[in-house]
Amino acid sequence: MQSFKEKDKKYIANTYGRFDIEVAYGKGSYVYDINDREYIDLSSGIAVNTLGMADDEWALAVYDQLKKCQHTSNLYYSEPCVRLAEILCERTGAKKVFFGNSGAEANECAIKVARLWGAENKGSEYYNIITLKNSFHGRTITTLAATGQDVFHKDFTPLTEGFLYGEANNLESIEVLLKENKCCAVMMELVQGEGGVLALDHDFAVGVSNLCEKYNTLLVIDEVQTGNGRSGELYAYQCYGLKPDVVSTAKGLGGGLPIGACMMYEKTENVLKPSLHGSTFGGNPIACASAIHVLNRIDSKLLSEVKEKSKYVFDTLNGADGIESVSGLGLMIGIKTTGDVSIILQKCIEKGILPIKAKNKLRLLPALNIPMELLVKAVDIIKQVASENK
Repeated sequence: MQSFKEKDKKYIANTYGRFDIEVAYGKGSYVYDINDREYIDLSSGIAVNTLGMADDEWALAVYDQLKKCQHTSNLYYSEPCVRLAEILCERTGAKKVFFGNSGAEANECAIKVARLWGAENKGSEYYNIITLKNSFHGRTITTLAATGQDVFHKDFTPLTEGFLYGEANNLESIEVLLKENKCCAVMMELVQGEGGVLALDHDFAVGVSNLCEKYNTLLVIDEVQTGNGRSGELYAYQCYGLKPDVVSTAKGLGGGLPIGACMMYEKTENVLKPSLHGSTFGGNPIACASAIHVLNRIDSKLLSEVKEKSKYVFDTLNGADGIESVSGLGLMIGIKTTGDVSIILQKCIEKGILPIKAKNKLRLLPALNIPMELLVKAVDIIKQVASENK
């Protein structure tokens, strides 16, 4: 009889390099494999399971909606969809929200909004969007084009045109592109997650915002991974004191169910009109009920705990034996080790913790409510493994 792993190889497209772990179930920040081996989860489904595995209150909120209505088309009104949009607008200052199913869809919407705004306010030739080298914005053809890494481009050309790439933390490179090209927006992650968990310099981020104002260009912030409490604020742009025109988010918004959102602020609130955009599953009642519960749980107390846990990780690992540097923001953390990160990752798994990688770094994306004692235990294991394999 074939194992699940063999069937996976036989039936599922070979697009993922999986670890040799079959996750069977979980609770909170613990996950268990099919042999009931216990692991401390430090990746939360790549920043998705905001409240950990199988949270009782979250599951109840989802189940309550499931008993009422699992789906209705966007031809009708839906209370969970409206309630979620209201919460997002009230907590961010956004004016309108479009719901999709993923980060790539949220970014596709942001790009369409930026180009529509550019055409309406500056002229149809103002369609160029500046992104940053080393960025990652998704895997559709257009969001791949927005991604500032050649490694993601080479197999899928020709890509959507109209994207220009500036240097992160080099304000002059952004201004040169704005001066020499007809641009509608600058789009950036405030922490380049897939690029190595690199937080942008505060002065650079503020400087880009000022340049957008100077050149009458939109500021678009990709909060797919940084959003929904992960930074220590509800959205990372709030850490930087920015006032964006468009914000995309997904991942942790649904706490484990697929949902993405594109939030439009004062400049862009009326750009989308009937038939210009749509999504069959966007605003799905169950996904929205899930997100409502998640946002209601991300209160000032939890955000304060995220900052406290983040400080502990940075303070404990910075300068530790076998660790070269620690980067990131909040509970989105990259650890550069002196030893081979792939070996260190495997050793961590063997010792019962589940971090992941980002380029040449160990990446930590635990549930926001991971108990402090579990985080301490996991960090101690990372210290030990890094020291033993330097």
